[in-house]
Amino acid sequence: MKHQINIAQRIGAARGFQHAVDPLDPDQGLAQLAEAEARRAAEWEMVLLVGDAETIAAARKWHEAVWNVELYARGLKDDPVGWERAVGQMSRARDDFYALARRDLGILGPPPPSGNWPRVWQKQDETN
Repeated sequence: MKHQINIAQRIGAARGFQHAVDPLDPDQGLAQLAEAEARRAAEWEMVLLVGDAETIAAARKWHEAVWNVELYARGLKDDPVGWERAVGQMSRARDDFYALARRDLGILGPPPPSGNWPRVWQKQDETN
């Protein structure tokens, strides 16, 4: 998923959206995005095998949030405010999945905090 997200965000940057600093030409990126999706689909079987129902549901929600971001990367959506919401929703869905996956694996304590966009150092640059 992380590779897929990285590609989608980089294509989004090339389309003028925020949250990525290394734009990727959509023509190149869409082929990479298709390869990443095929890999995600194959690796998904491992989650289905070991995750409980709640964790699998959270993973599916994360997938759907990523696919929504991909609609922007593919040029099917173009609203900058919608992009911001979609990226935020994707991040929250990832955090929810991580918390449940850690529980399934018997890892105590919450997952590390999620990074927020824009980063604190980016906001400081904007205010100076």
